[in-house]
Amino acid sequence: MVVGTSGLTASDVLAVARADARVEISQEARAALAAAREIVEALAAKPDPVYGVSTGFGALATRHISQELRTQLQRNIVRSHAAGMGPRVEREVVRALMFLRLKTVCSGHTGVRPEVAQTMADLLNAGITPVVHEYGSLGCSGDLAPLSHCALALMGEGEAEGPDGVVRPAAELLAEHGISPVELREKEGLALLNGTDGMLGMLIMALADLETLYKSADVTAALSLEALLGTDKVLAPELHAIRPHPGQGASAANMLAVLKGSGLTGHHQDDAPRVQDAYSVRCAPQVAGAGRDTLAHARLVAERELASAVDNPVVLPDGRVESNGNFHGAPVAYVLDFLAIAAADLASIAERRTDRLLDKNRSHGLPPFLADDAGVDSGLMIAQYTQAALVSEMKRLAVPASADSIPSSAMQEDHVSMGWSAARKLRTAVDNLTRVLAIELYAASRAVELREGLTPAPASRAAIAALREAGAEGPGPDRFLAPDLAVADSFVRSGRLLAAVEGVTGPLA
Repeated sequence: MVVGTSGLTASDVLAVARADARVEISQEARAALAAAREIVEALAAKPDPVYGVSTGFGALATRHISQELRTQLQRNIVRSHAAGMGPRVEREVVRALMFLRLKTVCSGHTGVRPEVAQTMADLLNAGITPVVHEYGSLGCSGDLAPLSHCALALMGEGEAEGPDGVVRPAAELLAEHGISPVELREKEGLALLNGTDGMLGMLIMALADLETLYKSADVTAALSLEALLGTDKVLAPELHAIRPHPGQGASAANMLAVLKGSGLTGHHQDDAPRVQDAYSVRCAPQVAGAGRDTLAHARLVAERELASAVDNPVVLPDGRVESNGNFHGAPVAYVLDFLAIAAADLASIAERRTDRLLDKNRSHGLPPFLADDAGVDSGLMIAQYTQAALVSEMKRLAVPASADSIPSSAMQEDHVSMGWSAARKLRTAVDNLTRVLAIELYAASRAVELREGLTPAPASRAAIAALREAGAEGPGPDRFLAPDLAVADSFVRSGRLLAAVEGVTGPLA
């Protein structure tokens, strides 16, 4: 990935964070770095104090720092701000955070020397991942503690994970890879810490995961509709055209594509006549569609943030170095919370369909709990308990972090975004949504197979066959269920469910 002064995409971030793509700095970016550094050094030589260049930080910004103490000042801000606690943050999150900070550094608005930027790229290319902890960011003045732990590794201090996955002193890892630790100069310590990079990286990864999961949810909803002998008439394009939310239309079209050729749909007037399906079946496109539209809005925010240079102070093209509030994480924090709400609702409606499949009074002829010999066998009773527990947690995680604020830095930083916290809980929500959909898939596939004498849609047959080939067994007496659910989870998470279905339907929307 070539980092210039602008133009990085979400795909670039994913390639570096998840696929270990190599990073290079363009000549354009090197020139911009050098030009901005000249401005900072000229200001540093003047007697007038400039925030971040020759002053303290935050509530201590009123102190003018003499030249002989400025290297110590930059080193101290990194050391003191590397105050995270709790479990380690995932490797992909740290790599995204580092790459996004490098992106801003290369914009030419931070005043960092080219050799510091190169060292950041060298760490990424060497597979050295600083140890970053769960707690420490309030999402304002950027993700201070997480970014500080990364900057600490650039200085050859603290701990990092090597390419072999072993955590060791950063100094040892840098030496092994021929990387010289940096000695930070005026403004550089501050420039490495002031950014929304952690929350933005997690937003970009969540968007990628949720795009797959929303398509997967259309598939599991279609399988449940089939298993419940529901009608696909509610998916007709003309019905969704008169309420033109784009996500709703896309979800309905996906479900209709999966159900094409099904012999199970439309049995409302059989032995147990009904006029309409339950909301959890009939309104699946409306709920999933609203979530899809939320994804579209969040993607727009992520693209804008990717195009931003987030630092304080910033170097402007006319030579000014100005303080600002662009590090505030509110824009990113809001959509992170919004996505957690949408994910919780999607999980909730999926759980309701699963429960309906297991209830003999509402499943239209399926055995209780889809058990082989109900009473002797419990079937999938407790799988739905697990699903319900996951959904309940997701509802708690849907409580917005961005509605909170806690003052810090002697009331200088008196309103914060809590965007890092919003991102951390969204990652858990995305994990749980995957598990919820996996359980619906497992139940719906068993229910479809129990509809003897009726032929499911070709896409449904392909999905079920691929799930069985992956190792999740079909109907039968009770067995140790956790391994089967783990297989279903991996099947959804890896995208194999989607691949099996799209092999029949073509690409889903």
